[in-house]
Amino acid sequence: MTWHRYVSLLPFAIALLLVPVAQAFQPLSIRQVTRSRSDRACQMTHASTEEEFETREANRAQPRTGLAQSLLNFALSSPLWKYVLVPQARANIVKTAESNGVRWNEALEWIKAQGPWDGQDKMPPGVDFPEYYLKPFHAYEDGNINWDAAWEQELAGRAVGARNFPEYGPSGEDAFRSAFDKALDDLGAVVPQDSTIVDMGCGTGTSTRRLAERYPQAKSILALDLSPNMVAVGKRLLELAPKGVDEGGPWVTTIRPDDRISISIGDAASTGLPDSSVGVVNIGLVVHELPVAASIALCEEALRLLKPGGQLWLTEMDFDSPAFAAQRSNPLLFSLIRSTEPFLDEYADGCADLRAYISKAYKDVKICAATGRHYALIATKPVGGGKDAVPADTSQIANIIDDRRFNADGSYAVADTHLKTWETKKK
Repeated sequence: MTWHRYVSLLPFAIALLLVPVAQAFQPLSIRQVTRSRSDRACQMTHASTEEEFETREANRAQPRTGLAQSLLNFALSSPLWKYVLVPQARANIVKTAESNGVRWNEALEWIKAQGPWDGQDKMPPGVDFPEYYLKPFHAYEDGNINWDAAWEQELAGRAVGARNFPEYGPSGEDAFRSAFDKALDDLGAVVPQDSTIVDMGCGTGTSTRRLAERYPQAKSILALDLSPNMVAVGKRLLELAPKGVDEGGPWVTTIRPDDRISISIGDAASTGLPDSSVGVVNIGLVVHELPVAASIALCEEALRLLKPGGQLWLTEMDFDSPAFAAQRSNPLLFSLIRSTEPFLDEYADGCADLRAYISKAYKDVKICAATGRHYALIATKPVGGGKDAVPADTSQIANIIDDRRFNADGSYAVADTHLKTWETKKK
C-alpha cells in the first residue's frame, strides 16, 4: 500500500473511532421508531398479546440513523472498504473454513482446473443486470459477476454453516440447512405430486440440489440466477458429480446428478414463465442482498407464477432476533459484515415492509425461527391472486402473520449457536 493510500485512510479511521461517541449522543427520538398500526397488525400473531409484541419491539434492531450512521456510510463508501474491511472479512471467512475442517484451498484449486471457463460467462440476449447487481458483493469488487465468486460460493457456504453451527465442524452447513428444512416442515411446506419448484437466486445450485433431494415427487426444479459465472459453475458441478472429501472426493460436499434440475441465467423478477404454472417458489438467503423494492418484485413474480394454493418459501436473516439486533447495535462489529453486504442495512430496516406486502398479497402467512438468528416463512397464493390482485388501498386488509418466532416471555424461540464475530472456531 503506497503512502497516499495510508493518508486516504486517516479520515475513515477517525470516523470509526467517533462512531461510539456519536451513537451515545444520538437523541433517543432518533434511535427509536414508532411503527404504524397496520404494520403492527402484520407483525402480531392472532395468539399474541400487545404486551408480548412490545417486548419483541424493544429487542428488535432499530433503523440506523443520525451521525453514527452517516459516519459509517462515509467510511464504507471509501477506500477503507477496498483496502481494509473487505480483505479482513475475506480472510476471516477463509480462516473459519480451514479452522473447521473445510478444505477451502484444495477445493478451490480443484474447481478452477475443471474448465475451460473462458467464454462461459456470456449473458443471453434480452437479459440485463439491474443496477443494484453491479455493486461489490461478498469481498468481490465485481460482485457476483466473476469467476472467483462462483468458484468460491460453495466453499463460503460451508464456512457460513460452520459459523452458525460450529459444533458440527465441516458439516455445519448441513446442520444449518437442515434447520431451515425443519422450520419449513413445521410451517406446513407442501410440494404437490408432479409439480414444478422454482428456485430464485440459486447461485451455483446448493439450494436447488437440496430441493431436488428432499422432494422426489417434484416433476422439475427450475433454478435462476443473474450471474452467468454462477450458472456455469453450477452446471459443471452437476455434470462432474464429484464426491465430497468425507467420501474421498475433491469437493466440499457430494453432488448427485438429477435430470429434473435446470439451472439458467435469468432475472428472477422477470422469469418469462407462464402464469399460475408452479407449485412452489423458493427464495433462500437472497433478499438480504437486495434493495427492498427488488425483494418485493421477487415476491410479486412468485405470486404470478404460483398456482392457486401454491406456496412461497422465504428463508432469511432475522434482524428481529436478539443476536442480530445486538450485533447491529455495535457499529464497529457490524461494519465488518456490512462491508461485504451493501444492502444489509436497507434489508434490516425494510423487513417489516416486505412482510407487510406478503401479508396483503398472500394468505395463510406463517413465520418461525429456524436458527437463533434466521427465520423461515411460508405464504400461500389465494384463489384469484396475482400480481395485480393487491388493491391500491390496503388499509382494510386484515391478513395477519402467524408469527411463531418468539416465546411468550418475548425470548427468541431457537437458541443462538453462532460464533462470535471475532471467532473462527468453537473452543
